[in-house]
Amino acid sequence: MGREQTTRRFGQGGDGGKGQSSPARRCRGGEATLGRHIARRLVEIGVTDVFTVPGDFNLTLLDHLILNAGYAADGYARSRGVGACVATFTSAGSASSNAIAGAYSENLPVICIVGGPNSNDYGTNRILHHTIGSPTSHRSSAVSRRSPASGGRWNTAAEFLKRSSLGPETRAEWQDSWGRPSSAGASPSVGRKGLAPEHHPRFIGTYWGAVSTSFCAEIVESADAYVFAGPIFNDYSSVGYSLLLKKEKAIIVEPNRVVVANGPAFGCRIKKNTTAFENYSRIFVPDGVLPPCKPKEPLRVNVLFNHIQKMLSADTAVIAETGDSWFNCQKLRLPQGCGYEFQMQYGSIGWSVGATLGYAQAAKNRRVIACIGDGSFQVTAQDISTMLRCGQNSIIFLINNGGYTIEVEIHDGPYNVIKNWNYTALVDAIHNGDGKCWTTKVRCEEELKEAIETATGTKRECLCFIEVILHKDDTSKELLEWGSRVSAANSRPPNPQ
Repeated sequence: MGREQTTRRFGQGGDGGKGQSSPARRCRGGEATLGRHIARRLVEIGVTDVFTVPGDFNLTLLDHLILNAGYAADGYARSRGVGACVATFTSAGSASSNAIAGAYSENLPVICIVGGPNSNDYGTNRILHHTIGSPTSHRSSAVSRRSPASGGRWNTAAEFLKRSSLGPETRAEWQDSWGRPSSAGASPSVGRKGLAPEHHPRFIGTYWGAVSTSFCAEIVESADAYVFAGPIFNDYSSVGYSLLLKKEKAIIVEPNRVVVANGPAFGCRIKKNTTAFENYSRIFVPDGVLPPCKPKEPLRVNVLFNHIQKMLSADTAVIAETGDSWFNCQKLRLPQGCGYEFQMQYGSIGWSVGATLGYAQAAKNRRVIACIGDGSFQVTAQDISTMLRCGQNSIIFLINNGGYTIEVEIHDGPYNVIKNWNYTALVDAIHNGDGKCWTTKVRCEEELKEAIETATGTKRECLCFIEVILHKDDTSKELLEWGSRVSAANSRPPNPQ
């Protein structure tokens, strides 16, 4: 399963908690080194915790200061605005690249620091461990360009056209400040849930094409125009490229430009128009009451998330793992101040375990509620150990339905069935009596109610791990629709060109 990661805590002055120090004081305390400089600069930009898996090529650096560490830094950055992880030479550095790519895809500022061999070993032709067994430390090849004369222009064009989504600090500022009523309906796209305040009177739901919030897609797709802020339309967010949107109606706001489909029309005063919201009000039907469960009836997924909805407040944050939790958590109505994070663009399973660790470490004033599938948990389960070491009190709902449910709905096969673990026993073994931890297994609504009451009551200071047993075919209707459309997009015949 790999080694447990650790966190390195820095003081506010970057010098072990002694406060801001002068250069003279730092020199008296020890030699000025690159490691000390990095630690000081991280504190200056707001990073007080660094996530790492220790390795011999970064141990000296850690005195001053991979996949899971990168996921944790991702989650930390979502709350704090910037995160950092430290990896060792090649083996851990390469492993962290997946997490760093995921953070990059969502424009999260994560700093990855990789320790290297001692500088005395460069140029000696010595073969080092954590390498491919070659004495060379660098490899290069000729760069081929068809038009070398235009090379200088590519950098400018690439910088101008670079796409990115809104950063976490901007999202937080918008969420806190957006209070002015709008005459139009507000509907964030799927990747931006948590940006628009869902208590706002004009909030009509989350737009996700065919699997949007009920009655939301009809209003968005029939509108005279749409305004998108920082969108990323990939095959997942577009439900297999099936969005019924017209480009000529779209105004797309990007970080460095605004695209107006029918040409620019700046300085025009827009007349107040409440048609969209009035249409929504006419067709909207309030959520129905779930049919009551029979005594000891096997738990249903809609009942589970109905109870999770009641747990949400301004003092909580939701982390949704890649999978059916995407769709079930999208339907949660977030109260004012409630955080919400998931990884739509990169969609790397196992992300949520590390992200829960990182987010909870950065936002200690909120209790994290994480919804994680069994297949994803098996990838990064060891982060539970670091959560306990850090004294975190997150609530983890481990959804045990026997496999990779989201993959089943895209393309089923025996490879989507996984070996079942005794998840509560695993967490108990990691706990080993050291730290505050409480686990339970629930199979019916009565047990779920009791577990939530305990987790939010007598065990509110503990890391709470609730394993929820669900039927393998109990999935959201949105996942069924989404899976069929993504499957159709993936199954298109090859382009003959």
